[in-house]
Amino acid sequence: MNTEQEFLNRLKSPNHKEKAFRELITLYKERLYWHIRKIVISHNDTDDVLQNTFIKIFGSIDNFKGESKLYSWMYRIATNESITFINKNAKRQQISNEELQQHTLNNLQSDMYFDGDEIQLKLQKAIATLPQKQQLVFNMKYFDDLKYKEISEILETSEGALKASYHIAVKKIEAYLKAN
Repeated sequence: MNTEQEFLNRLKSPNHKEKAFRELITLYKERLYWHIRKIVISHNDTDDVLQNTFIKIFGSIDNFKGESKLYSWMYRIATNESITFINKNAKRQQISNEELQQHTLNNLQSDMYFDGDEIQLKLQKAIATLPQKQQLVFNMKYFDDLKYKEISEILETSEGALKASYHIAVKKIEAYLKAN
């Protein structure tokens, strides 16, 4: 692939947009899928949120100013779409986000797309006990191995606050795993 700016130019060009967007999907769908999956947990819900994410990216690419990296911008959209999905789903079921997440986790073992073992399930349950922001920071740092600078661009939060959130999240997860 050419430089990011050249790729962006193709994405914004009416003559090349569709072909460039297919390339974009090929390049990022797996990374975005797993990012979203860590937030919404269910495979089927992840597919829906991923589709909505790409629709939003396609419709908004012309407004992307390039002030952050393209994938940071896309991760931000995926994160926001995931949170919106959770909030709408919880509201529709008239339960809290935490209750929705607990319900989803309880069904995780029966999800035919979950191939984790008991330890992975325990880790997911520990992560679910965290406030939403700490969950996001922990997942992006621990699983996606993103730098604090990248997470800062995605979540629009200072690096210092992210470091503190991650440290607190790790301590809470350790305490949960020791207690359970």
